[in-house]
Amino acid sequence: MLFASSLLILLLILSSILFTSFASIHIYDHEPFQEIGNAYLLSGGSEGIAASLATASNVHSIHDGRSYIRFENITFRRSKPAARARGTVPIHIIIFEAADRDDIGGSVYGGQRAICCTPDLAKMGVCKQGEVIRRPSATDINWPVILDVYFKGKSRIASLDSKGVSISKTGMYNLFFVACDPKLKEMVMSGKTVWKNPDGFLPGRMAPLKKFYVFMALAYVCLGIIWFLQYVRFWDDILQLQHCISAVIGLGLFEMILWYFEYSNFNNTGIRPVVVTTVVVTVGAIRKTISRLLILSVSMGYGVVRPTLGGLTSKVLLLGITYLLASELLNITEYVGTISDVSGRARLILVLPDAFLDAFLILWIFTSLSKTLEQLQAKRSSVKLDIYRKFSNALVVMVISSVVWIGYEVYFKATDPFNERWQSAWIITAFWDILAYALLCVICYLWAPSQSSQRYAYSEEVGEESDDEEVLSLTKGKQEGQGEISLVRQEKNARTDASSDEDDEPEEDKRE
Repeated sequence: MLFASSLLILLLILSSILFTSFASIHIYDHEPFQEIGNAYLLSGGSEGIAASLATASNVHSIHDGRSYIRFENITFRRSKPAARARGTVPIHIIIFEAADRDDIGGSVYGGQRAICCTPDLAKMGVCKQGEVIRRPSATDINWPVILDVYFKGKSRIASLDSKGVSISKTGMYNLFFVACDPKLKEMVMSGKTVWKNPDGFLPGRMAPLKKFYVFMALAYVCLGIIWFLQYVRFWDDILQLQHCISAVIGLGLFEMILWYFEYSNFNNTGIRPVVVTTVVVTVGAIRKTISRLLILSVSMGYGVVRPTLGGLTSKVLLLGITYLLASELLNITEYVGTISDVSGRARLILVLPDAFLDAFLILWIFTSLSKTLEQLQAKRSSVKLDIYRKFSNALVVMVISSVVWIGYEVYFKATDPFNERWQSAWIITAFWDILAYALLCVICYLWAPSQSSQRYAYSEEVGEESDDEEVLSLTKGKQEGQGEISLVRQEKNARTDASSDEDDEPEEDKRE
């Protein structure tokens, strides 16, 4: 029933997906400006936006096919000393594509690059002093866009009426609020900007993940149905290890569905509710932790070489709790209540504990796996040994793939400092979910429920004869296996009788 309901939900989800979603909403609450060069700047955001698919109309909806950046309730507040100055003081709002970043700012005689027009540049007639230096884009003379807001007289507040800027070209767009007057250094800003593209408010780099999670959920449903059928069919022979595998499959499916609904809500509203997003990332952290502990337990030979983990149980649980906390902290900081990426240094601090624990887990897994292989080889358990060798090969492939992908991720980010390849950035995140799913499929294949599942279980009997029976029972049916064992025993008895007859013949000759 669980899988049937999940499949129905996923079919409804698939029918609702017709477009790719982009963009987001940025909210500002008394944000201060920072001094950079000869200007005071406040970053309003940076998002990948696709070109409009439709012209302006009177009907405004999420799926209207229009792309724009809209300003709502933008208010600037300056200090009292700054308000005493007479005259009109401007604040500049700059929107530009990453490819046109060199069209903002300039320098004289190879000096330091300036955003605001300097007296030297003004004398050369390049720009007007106190304004932002701007050159028309090579592809569109209307870009970059600069909007001006003015403090009038001694007013402390300047505001921008609701205004939208249409986007006609796909690209990574940046928004900056700039003040060139030094008296505005203590100014703060409030309000919000709405970044929208053809189908909603979801950020451009995240949009493809919405569809990806649907396909991943379908993949988990397919795996779950196959596993569940075998699970019910051979219920009497199910091992504890196979119960754990079922839990991981269920958590994986639940996580993919939650991620889709979280992204859909984000796309429709432009915000990420803290409670909802926290639940989603917590389920993901639990699934990730249990998956790693499952691999570690299998590598230790749990249920195959040893009946329990014994004295290692407390250490495994302690490692699991530590990993869960580290993963939860990283995910919450990265996803909950945020739209823009975490700063490089902050994210590095949070990634390090998670990476260290992953490295420690890999080392422990391969060390345990080596000991388990040695024990199986000593017991001459050929079938279990073959399964574990296949499992170890899969782990080696996974680790090599992970290392190669980490190298590619570092290269990808190092060669794209301005996020101009945002349309393919989703692959970085998607790869890890695909890799985890692939390894889970391997584990399901190697330890699938069957009528011979109990042969995988821990047994104190060791010997060549028991191993022969194990091979026969795993490769044949129970009845066929028993029949062949009987034949083997009959052949052994026949050879024994024959040898005894040969021994009796010399004694008869002697009597004669």
